[in-house]
Amino acid sequence: MSKKYPVVAVTGSSGAGTTTVKHAFHDIFRRLKVNPVIIEGDSFHRYNRAEMREAIAKAAAEGKTISHFGPEGNDFESLERLFRSYGETGHGQMRYYVHDDEEAELRGSAPGTFTPWQDMPTGTDLLFYEGLHGGVKTEDVDVANYVDLLVGVVPVVNLEWIQKIHRDNSQRGYSAEAIVDTILRRMPDYINHITPQFSRAHINFQRVPLVDTSNPFIARDIPTPDESMVVIRFRDHKIEHFPTLLQMIPGSFMSRSNTLVIPGTKMGFAMEVILGPRIEQMLDEKKEAL
Repeated sequence: MSKKYPVVAVTGSSGAGTTTVKHAFHDIFRRLKVNPVIIEGDSFHRYNRAEMREAIAKAAAEGKTISHFGPEGNDFESLERLFRSYGETGHGQMRYYVHDDEEAELRGSAPGTFTPWQDMPTGTDLLFYEGLHGGVKTEDVDVANYVDLLVGVVPVVNLEWIQKIHRDNSQRGYSAEAIVDTILRRMPDYINHITPQFSRAHINFQRVPLVDTSNPFIARDIPTPDESMVVIRFRDHKIEHFPTLLQMIPGSFMSRSNTLVIPGTKMGFAMEVILGPRIEQMLDEKKEAL
């Protein structure tokens, strides 16, 4: 943990709502004039796109599984090293994973590959990570140990599957059978390496649909924010001023002493209201430490 060089991590699988929280943080950074270094979780995959296909096929031939959820498909050691280095010195090594042609033109590397490792910019106020493993912990690494603010963003699992099925079918052209195979292949890593992170998070935002998602494999539509609620769990609820939050967020209520429930349409606003003061406190502590 670092007061001079804080590390903020948002962890959650693709489609979980991490884009909403990323936008909320960007609004907070702009308002508070924060200069962050932004780290993308995909840049710590162990293999490029072609290598990953080969690794999956090899593992399948051996009766094993590999996925982007687990340690075999990711370089957790380098991620831990970056968080530790930044927290101690404000410096570290970073790279980018190039997803598509648009990013390829921007980064100068082919889609499905990585840019070379490079020194991150100097003079940044904090490190902001968004990806799958901001709070991961294994027998060999403890990434969560170096995170000053860990935010989990996760839908209930049926909703997560619906979002994945729709995205992979409409945007990537995968068949329903191929998507289900991917879900099944990833399940052990999801249980062992993704889910436990949310118990380590300082704050969790969990989207819960208010419509029937009992069979996600035949769902035709993704539930909208209007058809959802968001359950917000605080690890240390004693530092929150819940009466103020209840007053500021229309339609909110408390379901437990550490849990706030809000309408799905208020998720972005709630993130700014809850996370903004925490970032501001980090900056104040940084100034004092320096």
